[in-house]
Amino acid sequence: MSLKNKLHNFKVKNKDKKWLPAFSALHTFLFLPNETTHGGTHIKVADDLKRTMNTVIMAMIPCLIFGMFNAGYQHHLALGEIQAVTSGFFSPEFWTLSNFMVGFWKILPLVIVSYGVGLGIEFIFAIIKGHEVEEGYLVTGMLVPLIVPVDIPLWMLAVAVIFGVVIGKEVFGGTGMNILNPALTIRAFLFFAYPTWMSGDKVWIHGAVERDQLIASGQNLDAISGETILGGLAQGKEIAYSLWDMFLGFIPGSVGETSTLLIILGGLFLIFTKIGSWRIMLSSVIGAIVMGLIFNQVTASGWITESSKFYGLMSAPFWEHLVIGGFAFGTVFMATDPVTASQTNKGKWIYGFLIGFVSIMIRVFNPAYPEGVMLAILLMNVFAPTIDHYVVQGNVKKRMKRLKAKVA
Repeated sequence: MSLKNKLHNFKVKNKDKKWLPAFSALHTFLFLPNETTHGGTHIKVADDLKRTMNTVIMAMIPCLIFGMFNAGYQHHLALGEIQAVTSGFFSPEFWTLSNFMVGFWKILPLVIVSYGVGLGIEFIFAIIKGHEVEEGYLVTGMLVPLIVPVDIPLWMLAVAVIFGVVIGKEVFGGTGMNILNPALTIRAFLFFAYPTWMSGDKVWIHGAVERDQLIASGQNLDAISGETILGGLAQGKEIAYSLWDMFLGFIPGSVGETSTLLIILGGLFLIFTKIGSWRIMLSSVIGAIVMGLIFNQVTASGWITESSKFYGLMSAPFWEHLVIGGFAFGTVFMATDPVTASQTNKGKWIYGFLIGFVSIMIRVFNPAYPEGVMLAILLMNVFAPTIDHYVVQGNVKKRMKRLKAKVA
C-alpha cells in the first residue's frame, strides 16, 4: 500500500478527532486528496488553490534569493569591505558566497517565523472551527519576509503576524473573506506599532542598528548609514545611485523590494500563468506616472521651491518613482491579490490607477514616512467593493437602456 493510501486510511479512521484538520493539511500538501465532490455542476480545470499559491511563490523566489545577496552586499559595502558594483547585474562584487551567507542567515529566520507563526494560527483556527486548513497563508508567509527590513527583531515579526492573520483575515472568516491584504496588514501593524524599526537610516542595512548601540555604549566605531533613496529625497539629498542601480536593485531597502528587474519578470510570469491581473499592474503604473508628472510640472512651474520640505520627492523624475521604494513589488504581488482587489475588468483599471496615483501622493506629502504603496493598497482594498458595485450598476443601466430601446 502506498504512503498516500496509508495516510488516506488513517484520515478516515480518525475522522472524528479534533486534530484531524491539522493532519489533513499535511496530507493535502503532500498529495492530491482521494476525495472527490459529488452532485451539482462542476468545471474540471487544472488549477486549485494550492497550485495557484505555489505559482505566486515561484514568482517571488528570485526576489527572495536576490534579497539574500543584496543584504550581504549592503552589509559589506557599508563596512567598506568591498567595492560597489561596476559591471551590471552579474557583477562579481555582488554574486559572492560571502554576500549570500550573510543574507541567508539573516533572512531565513524571517521566513521561518513568518510561516511558523502564521501557519500555527491557521491550524489553531482550523481545529477550533473544525474545517480544513486553508492554503491562503502560503503566499502571505512568503510576502511578509520580503517587505520588512532585514534586521527587524523576530519577536516583533511574530507579534505582527499574529495580529495580521487573526485581525486581518480570520475575524472575517478566513481565506477568501478578508477585505484587507493580510501581508500589508502585518506591515501596517509593524509600522504603527514599531515605527523606528520600519523607517530611518539604520534598519535597512544589516548591523547598522547594532553598531549604533555599540557606539552609544562608548566603543570607538564608525556609524553605518543605510538610508533609502526615498528617505534621502525626503530630506532634500542628492541620489547617490544611478538609475541602472535602482532598476537592478543594488540599493538599500526591504528584503525583496529592491530589484525592479526581477519584480517585472515575476509579474510577467504571473500574467503568463493568468494568476495576476495585467490590468491592475498596468493601470497602477499609469496612475503613478500621471501623479509623478503632475508633481514634476508643479516644481518646474516654480509653485514649489527648494525651500519646501516636499521639493525633494516632488521634483524627482516621474520614472524614478517606479523603480525606488516598494511601488513595483506592491503593484505586482499585492495590488493584484484576487481576494481584496476589484473583480470587474473596468473596476480593475480604476482600482489600479488609484493605487498608483495615491501611492505617489502619499510618498510625497508624508516625508516622515516616504513610502505610500502600502497605505494606498490598503485604502483601495476598502474601496474595491464600492468600485465594483458602481461598475456593475453602470452596466445594468446600460443594458436596461438597450432593452428599452429594443422594445420600443
